[in-house]
Amino acid sequence: MKGKILFIHGFASCGLGQKSRALMNWFGADRVIAPDLPPDPLRAIATLEDVLAREEITLLVGSSLGGYFATWVLGRHRLPAVLINPAVAPYLLLEDYLGTHEDCHGQPFEVTPATLATLRSLHRESLRSDEQYLVLLATGDEILDYRVAADYYAEKELIIHPGGNHRFDNLTDYLPRVEAWVRQDVPQIQDAT
Repeated sequence: MKGKILFIHGFASCGLGQKSRALMNWFGADRVIAPDLPPDPLRAIATLEDVLAREEITLLVGSSLGGYFATWVLGRHRLPAVLINPAVAPYLLLEDYLGTHEDCHGQPFEVTPATLATLRSLHRESLRSDEQYLVLLATGDEILDYRVAADYYAEKELIIHPGGNHRFDNLTDYLPRVEAWVRQDVPQIQDAT
């Protein structure tokens, strides 16, 4: 696989975590870029745009809120994306999270009504038919109702894992399928042989 993978983490998480490490172990540490994103959505998008401007990114992998951001990025850059338990409408979910939280480094940040408004402004009402997604959903996701994402991405390739959890702890079991999808369904990121 040529090019690099941009891993986009979820709410209050870090770039370097279980999923990005699994990707690094499978695809190579030099192939995966996993930045810590600022909690502010516009600053997070700016960070992603900066990475896209500097690096040859050929695949997005987004988890939870990162899946929401990946969907927005795909709409602008036409990069294929693998989404893991993606949030479809985080501006609704995070209504219950207004107030102060800590990021993965213990730094406080605020979720405000302005945060929700910004997230709402990033929502895409529909997806183009040529957009390439592989969406991994766990029916046991305790934070997001997997059926919402299954409906939103219904025209895309879905893998629905029975049980599991929001963290999608068994991601490594699906990495052979992810690699096969990258090679078969996303020819622009295949190795030139």
